[in-house]
Amino acid sequence: MPLDTSTYTLALLRLDGRRWNELRRIHAQISIQAAADGSSYLEMGNTKILCTVAGPAEERRRGAGGGVTSSDEKASVVVEVSVAGFSGVDRKRRGRGDKRTAELQSTIASAFSTTLFTNLYPRSTITVSLHILAQDGSLLAACLNAATLALIDAGIPMADYIVACTAGSTSAYSSNDGNADPLLDLNGMEEQELPFLTVGTVGATEKVSVLVMETRVQIGRVEGMLAVGVDGCKQVREILDGVVRRQGKITLGSRVSQ
Repeated sequence: MPLDTSTYTLALLRLDGRRWNELRRIHAQISIQAAADGSSYLEMGNTKILCTVAGPAEERRRGAGGGVTSSDEKASVVVEVSVAGFSGVDRKRRGRGDKRTAELQSTIASAFSTTLFTNLYPRSTITVSLHILAQDGSLLAACLNAATLALIDAGIPMADYIVACTAGSTSAYSSNDGNADPLLDLNGMEEQELPFLTVGTVGATEKVSVLVMETRVQIGRVEGMLAVGVDGCKQVREILDGVVRRQGKITLGSRVSQ
């Protein structure tokens, strides 16, 4: 039976039942792979990401992954993104030369190269491997959040969390609607129809470390979208911090019991 959406406009609800400023359900775990130096699993709605971190290790020649290579006084950050063929509706298999994947790798590597204390690990490499298991919007944001958790699990010092989410507008660029409202944390269907941006901030501050917009939007709406996105990042940070603290209590309790 199809979902009756006739009352959603009157109630100011979106098709999935959320209000304009509500995040989707976020579920996250860390230390899920014992063989990795750091690992995490994160769900933002139906977007699912598995992340592992290797290193810091002796510097190796960079392969297909995107990364930021520094001088001998700093570590290089290498990001490798793999997209499962079953992750999206189109069942498209992305090769190593896929432009979209390369952009994700470069954006994530640039963000963490400025936040991690890479100067503590000269002539070494930190490799972040992201495996996209399901896609339903906020892909870059989910990858950044999963990578943050995995790097924390690996014990690599950083200035603060990098947390990210998306924000959009209720009207398309061509509609010229002056009363368009911002939306927080768009799902896949909303991203196909509405303009949106991805914003990443450092910790609980309003310092923006990542800002990506791939759709056209009227300039008057950008400020509202950005403000909603930054507020959403603060909410995401509280959730991720809770995940880290819970895992810390579990680890501490297991060591005390021994």
